[in-house]
Amino acid sequence: MSFKRSYEDGCAAAHALDLVGERWALLIVRELVFGGKRFTDLRAGLPGISPNVLTLRLEELEQASVLRRRRLLPPAATYVYELTDWGRELAPLLMALGRWGSRSPLMTQGLPVSTASLMMSLQTLFSADLAGDFRATIGLRLGDERFHAAVAEGAIVVERGEAERPDAAITGTTAALAEVLYGGRKLTEAVKAGDLAIDGDKAAVKRFVTLFVLPEPVPAAG
Repeated sequence: MSFKRSYEDGCAAAHALDLVGERWALLIVRELVFGGKRFTDLRAGLPGISPNVLTLRLEELEQASVLRRRRLLPPAATYVYELTDWGRELAPLLMALGRWGSRSPLMTQGLPVSTASLMMSLQTLFSADLAGDFRATIGLRLGDERFHAAVAEGAIVVERGEAERPDAAITGTTAALAEVLYGGRKLTEAVKAGDLAIDGDKAAVKRFVTLFVLPEPVPAAG
């Protein structure tokens, strides 16, 4: 298989960029890290991409064995796109890239983020030091999407779907939760405004939202 654009460089890193270095490619991978999605779901998570470009990138990533297209059984009878085992190996690289990018002095704060992006940030910016011996499972009900985050022994695991017996659950919008986690908005204010709701152990939620820290940016040039 050959790609129209190539660095024509024997370095494996250059080849990796041939495969996933095109605009939107890695963001498509990000949207699929927590499981397969339909074309319309991908569009919702990437509102800036055109249908034609999304179609092209999906075809290229499928040809590169990064993702596969699978037809769901009736009554759904539609296609979903999901990462291959090899494609899922990009997840820690995306997390490292996100951690690196979050230190940029040029990064604009407050821009919208997709739910998948916010969920990945929980793993990227989680502070084991702040968590200490904290242990809880928090359900995250953001719009139509369901995730849960389990914190134990100084580590966090985020997965799609409802937890069987969460200690608490946060319901609301992705934007409101992002504002509380990273934008300096107080949890109590978001709840009072009706943007977020808490079910279950409120103390666990209050502790949970403090466990994610944006790193200090590097000094600006000049």
